[in-house]
Amino acid sequence: MAVPGFQTWFLPLLTSVRDGQVHKIAELYVRLADEMGLSDEDRGQLLASGGQAIYVNRIAWARTYLKKAGLLDSPSKGLIKITDRGLSVLSKKPTSLTVKFLKQYPEFVEFHTYKGDSGDSGGGGVAVTEETPRDTLERVHRELNVQLASDVLEKVKKMPPPFFERLVVDLLLRMGYGGSREDAGRTLGKSGDGGVDGVINEDRLGLDVVYIQAKRWEGTVGRPVVQAFAGSLEGVRARKGVLITTSNFSSDAQTYVQAIEKRIVLIDGQLLAKFMIQHNVGVAPEATYEVKRLDTDFFED
Repeated sequence: MAVPGFQTWFLPLLTSVRDGQVHKIAELYVRLADEMGLSDEDRGQLLASGGQAIYVNRIAWARTYLKKAGLLDSPSKGLIKITDRGLSVLSKKPTSLTVKFLKQYPEFVEFHTYKGDSGDSGGGGVAVTEETPRDTLERVHRELNVQLASDVLEKVKKMPPPFFERLVVDLLLRMGYGGSREDAGRTLGKSGDGGVDGVINEDRLGLDVVYIQAKRWEGTVGRPVVQAFAGSLEGVRARKGVLITTSNFSSDAQTYVQAIEKRIVLIDGQLLAKFMIQHNVGVAPEATYEVKRLDTDFFED
């Protein structure tokens, strides 16, 4: 099942603290996940950034919204407690709580339509969707990178062979392989067919080597090509290999590398573009947005 949107957590979260006691929010994450029937797989789903479980993020935002509406209080870091207003809401036995419901409270409206320094809320502040503001940032960032990856790959395919050779060397160096550019460029020689072919140090000390083959193949790269590449590892005394293409690999090719003893990594066009973006090869930062959080330690006595 998909992890419920953050508004779905409003009522369960408020109900979980109806006893009026102070509760640790970390413990409520587990209890609420149990009550909502989240599986281990559901709980393992992470935000695109990988820094937090999605369900934890949704509950955290539900807490923020309820707190801004005056239904919850946070007496100390990591602790929450229901307020008299929250108890009053529960006494009416609501079947659900939504952002629309919370808008009856002036302090929530002020938070929800906060305009910041620009004086422009963009048409009503935080949008009433099942996305949290963090969800929106993650989604937009992901969508921008998908489009950027497409643009990067299209550009790579149009560049002349010598450019592709330099690109592969630059990327591998940025990823921590090889040592110096001179060493890597010498070790990874031109293959004569618009790519590179050779061995490169797996680390700067040269404790192990990796056989690299990179080509701008036309069409899907099948198992025969990958099988031939695996055989080539013997000739260079390498146990590991990386096969790079600007196109894609067939399912047979992918199955083959999983079945053999040698460790071979297949990098298709999409993954190549992704690595280029991650390691700033062929791309440049356009804008940086710093997301900050409240430093509750600062306010502690």
